[in-house]
Amino acid sequence: MRVAIVGAGMAGLACARALTDADANVQVRLFDKGRGPGGRMSARRATVGGDTLRFDHGAQYFTARDPAFRSLVDEWKAASVVARWPVAGDDAFVGTPAMNAPIRALAADHDVRFACRIDRAERREGKWTLLSGESEETGPYDALIVAIPAEQAAPLLASHDDEMASAARATVSDPCWTVMVRFTEPLDRPDTLCDAGAIGWAARDSAKPGRDGRECWVIQAGPDWSRAHLEDDADTVATALLDAFSAAGRDLPPHDHLAAHRWRYARSGSAGRDFLWNGDLRLGACGDWLLGPRVENAFLSGARLGARIRSERT
Repeated sequence: MRVAIVGAGMAGLACARALTDADANVQVRLFDKGRGPGGRMSARRATVGGDTLRFDHGAQYFTARDPAFRSLVDEWKAASVVARWPVAGDDAFVGTPAMNAPIRALAADHDVRFACRIDRAERREGKWTLLSGESEETGPYDALIVAIPAEQAAPLLASHDDEMASAARATVSDPCWTVMVRFTEPLDRPDTLCDAGAIGWAARDSAKPGRDGRECWVIQAGPDWSRAHLEDDADTVATALLDAFSAAGRDLPPHDHLAAHRWRYARSGSAGRDFLWNGDLRLGACGDWLLGPRVENAFLSGARLGARIRSERT
């Protein structure tokens, strides 16, 4: 059985893991438009004066409460891929040395094609063919899994299953503008800041476990502010959020790096479903937008869809 998965974030990789761990006769290939592993757990690098800076500019931490996910997190802990971060809560974890470390660990076991944007999917003689650009195509595949944000999933699903597409269209994500800044001196502030004016969350990224101690901060706007300024240019947003951060405490020291990143689909909605699956078409969807906006939910959605597909083969 050949399976194509569009999206190599937590949900897509969890689905691939569930499909292949117990069945050597399943071949899975994942496609992701990103340049490398991460998805919403991405990390951004920058070079300043010979220093390589790293910022967790997506998800800041995750929790592990479900037994299946806790078991995997224990494996990651043993491999030094994750560590606890008590600042964010007793059950909070971060990837080490960056948030994308768990995604890298999962992706290493699978055939993942990064920097590959899938534009559409076609059914041909009962099989799936994926198309990228005007002429590039790959296939055939026996099953297709869509593991991307709801807003991106809807167009891929619309031509094949209107119920799935409608569920995706009805599940709206919150956007988030994220600013990455390195200060030349340490800030006399707590390591985190929540809900302060325009700012939804700010954290001293360099204080997380496994980091190098440079004074790197991530400042994330709240959803309402991000939505109101969604189409502003990045430089304007970076300056505005840095000003908001300054207003929330003492004056800031100089900085030698400042950049902003726009997440159009940062925090997912929730469709109240574990996953979506059309057994006749062998078409499925998984992701945090189905179960709720947590890293753990993305894993559970993908793992449960993979288990459902696997059960149909027994």
